[in-house]
Amino acid sequence: MPTPDFSHFRVSDDGQALRILDQRRLPTEEVWLELGDVEAVALAIERLAVRGAPAIGCVAALGFAVASHGFADDPARFRDQARAGLARLADTRPTAVNLFVALRELEQTLAACDATAGASMMRQALSQCARDHVTADLQACDRLARLGAELLPSEGGVLTHCNAGALATGGIGTALGVLLRGRELGKRFVVFADETRPVLQGARLTAWELERAGVPVQVIADNMAGALMAHGLIQAAVVGADRIARNGDVANKIGTYSVAVLCRYHGIPLYVAAPWTTVDLALASGAEIPIEERDASEVRHHGGRLMTPPQVAVRNPAFDVTPAQLVTKIITERGVCTPQQLAHLQPSWS
Repeated sequence: MPTPDFSHFRVSDDGQALRILDQRRLPTEEVWLELGDVEAVALAIERLAVRGAPAIGCVAALGFAVASHGFADDPARFRDQARAGLARLADTRPTAVNLFVALRELEQTLAACDATAGASMMRQALSQCARDHVTADLQACDRLARLGAELLPSEGGVLTHCNAGALATGGIGTALGVLLRGRELGKRFVVFADETRPVLQGARLTAWELERAGVPVQVIADNMAGALMAHGLIQAAVVGADRIARNGDVANKIGTYSVAVLCRYHGIPLYVAAPWTTVDLALASGAEIPIEERDASEVRHHGGRLMTPPQVAVRNPAFDVTPAQLVTKIITERGVCTPQQLAHLQPSWS
């Protein structure tokens, strides 16, 4: 099965704009946006035109490097504008740690430019930093996908939640990358894709990616997974992550915790696939992971229609935290480990 050659973001030939595929319009339309300044990049992240922790980091890095062409040529003013731009991007989405990894790399690159560096030299350094970040993510996805593929069942069903494919990364994807490589190994499983309410990343994006890749996929509502497990139709679950704490607790799209509980009850392995940049060793546990609360309109409305009484209160946390005890293995480009091995920072890679 050929791996789809598809990138959802690219820098324009003149280096003055970052073009991204607007994921809000998928699967019915493929619309590209051109981002030329920091505010445009920030809004694209906040409004989910681009989403997925690794992809957010990649787009933030490339977008910032492109935006630097609009900064002042005076070195001191350039640095002031750069610091303000980094601060704006840091305010976009709090949970995805990959964003902050990318911003830290850009900040360190800027700091490494000595006081005599002109604006042109700083732009070049930032552009190289951004390209390096994207390349590292692409390579990480490819390696972790190959490692994770070995864990998948030869046949049966594999459940995934949200979207952790190429659209969510700079490469083949994390959880979906594992699935694609598993199919390349000759494994004949079918993928069950949770819709992933309230904005349906699984139904819209995961199904779109897997169909393009020729992988058998069936979309299910989020509340159907337990019934399918009870009937023996699911043999494994693979999800991505937005942040993994030092003890192996995993923050991922809301609903992942429910999947994990169902997997434990039915004796089904739950695998979490993510690049090492998603591991936040500064946080002792998932209790310290900031959880983004998004606008209530995402729950109240569907397809442009109001679906609830307009005055009823709504909760809309974008993520939940799955305790390490419910995670079977964590898959990164450095290897496959248990959450307990990750917690002790002395993983015995399998």
